[in-house]
Amino acid sequence: MAHVLTPPLTPGPAVLARHLIRMRLMLMRNSLRGDNASNLYIGGAVGLTLALGTIAVAVLWPAYLPLCLAGWLCGWVFGPILMGGGSEALRPEYFAMLPIAPGRMAAALLAGAFAGPAPAITLIALLSLPVHGWRYGLAGVLIGLVAAVTTFVTMVMISRVIVAAIGLFVRSRVTAAAVGVVTGAAIALCGNGWAPLVALGGADSAAWSEVIVRVLPSGWGLAAIEAPWLLAVAILAAGAGVIALLLAAWACLLSRRVVSAARGGVPPRRGTPRPFPAAGGARAVAARELRTWWRDLVRIQLLVTALTYAVVTPLLLVTIGSWIVVPFTGLIAIVVAAAASANLYGADGTALWLTLMTPGAERADVRGRQLAWLLVVGPPAVVLSLAGSLVSGESWAWPWMLALLPALLGGGAGVIVLIAVTSLVPGTDPHKRGGNPLSTGADESAETGLAWLVLVTVPATALPAAGAVLLDPWAGLATGLLTGALSAWGLGEIACRRLEKDGIELLNLMKHGPAPKPGKPVIADLPLHHRVGVSICHAIAWLPLIPQGLVPMVMKIFGFENPVWFLALHLPPTWQWPMIIFMIALGLLMYGYAFLIPMRLSSTSPATTR
Repeated sequence: MAHVLTPPLTPGPAVLARHLIRMRLMLMRNSLRGDNASNLYIGGAVGLTLALGTIAVAVLWPAYLPLCLAGWLCGWVFGPILMGGGSEALRPEYFAMLPIAPGRMAAALLAGAFAGPAPAITLIALLSLPVHGWRYGLAGVLIGLVAAVTTFVTMVMISRVIVAAIGLFVRSRVTAAAVGVVTGAAIALCGNGWAPLVALGGADSAAWSEVIVRVLPSGWGLAAIEAPWLLAVAILAAGAGVIALLLAAWACLLSRRVVSAARGGVPPRRGTPRPFPAAGGARAVAARELRTWWRDLVRIQLLVTALTYAVVTPLLLVTIGSWIVVPFTGLIAIVVAAAASANLYGADGTALWLTLMTPGAERADVRGRQLAWLLVVGPPAVVLSLAGSLVSGESWAWPWMLALLPALLGGGAGVIVLIAVTSLVPGTDPHKRGGNPLSTGADESAETGLAWLVLVTVPATALPAAGAVLLDPWAGLATGLLTGALSAWGLGEIACRRLEKDGIELLNLMKHGPAPKPGKPVIADLPLHHRVGVSICHAIAWLPLIPQGLVPMVMKIFGFENPVWFLALHLPPTWQWPMIIFMIALGLLMYGYAFLIPMRLSSTSPATTR
């Protein structure tokens, strides 16, 4: 009997890898419905466009190929960190009871990690290496093919090792804050990292940047292609050795993760617990929320990320002598912190049932969450705003800062609770989270969409205050205070009524996920050619409409002469306005196609949509 049971319990490496690949593909296929399918198609269309663009760079502008490959490496390193640890459809904890060595399990999980659209798109982008190798003959093409495979495996392995290391590292408030500092600084560098390079000097910065992108693992393949064949073989062998070391490190990290205590928060102090304040209603909820902000590692990391990004972004621009953003450091922190708090109810899992079981507690819950958010975000935002305005010496910024600060605080407090109850993304209960303490178990793409929605909505609440500042600074301050109070109260009131009316549906959504709606048009129900077209239009329609259409139109009207990267302004004057009109019309047509095709789906019979 033991001999019969041994093969299924201890499968060979190839069989185990094949099983995990099939499991990953099956899970992904079963999740392709509704918004998940739409996000996948849109992300796949954007990624495929970037991959083909990388190949085009290898053909037309080979000098920029190292920079493009470095961008793909940064995507694999920072993408999973910014999205809560990346997708963990196959968690190591699921296989902890199998009698399989850690190294073999790590190799099988790595094979499962390769099954998905992101690795496939990355591999397509890395085909730029053999395309670039064509310039060096048949040997260059062969070396490029091998280099593409080794670079691909190295990128995925580096991503997995970093995420696993962070998952083991983050076990306290200090370590969660440290990860938040690194993440916020990395995001700021991705947006404004060019400023320090410009400050170092034109030619010198270009030389340094070229050296950096070639030293990174993404540039080893190019070095192998351009080197003599003996050195190329040595570089490829070194790359294979690095992959082996990364696999061994990942196996060690996975084994420690499985046996270590997996938790998403800091345990309470031993001994007599500190009592809640002798108060009820919103004050008691605020006290509870403040403890959650202090103990939940996910919230700590997100809050520190927002504050770090707000501080580092102006400092990078200071390196080139630009102090214009420094007075608004606190305002940036408010907006980013609001984006990080967009899924308040979803991050708490099914704990909403406690509120629903208490008669009349919905209003107190919403108001308490608003109060706690203001107490957590408000003081550092005020300190950063005052310090930035004093240090920068930009006296003109004082009216703007004083007017926009209360407006954004009130707008953020209102927007986050409204979006939390109207666009909830189901997450895992905190006590059921896996070994990755930075993952809430929610759909990362949906949470990212909520964050982008907040990044647009919260600044919009401060537009009346900004308009009043243009008329009179004191009027701007009064308008900021008024709009902030109205936004916090009004949007919070809508959230209270929505929670009172649809609280049961929200709890059901958290427990069972979204229910299918036959009458709702979704991209997943479209024919394949329309599905691809709608996804592409959703992803890139803003390019011709805003940066290539509306922005150059405004520049033409106000007489700005610098063409920058606007296509119309690089043309002769006779053709500039026709190109602007064409770009605006193209963007509107693409948006029309993206929205009208799914709407037409709802008015046709099921037979015609298949």
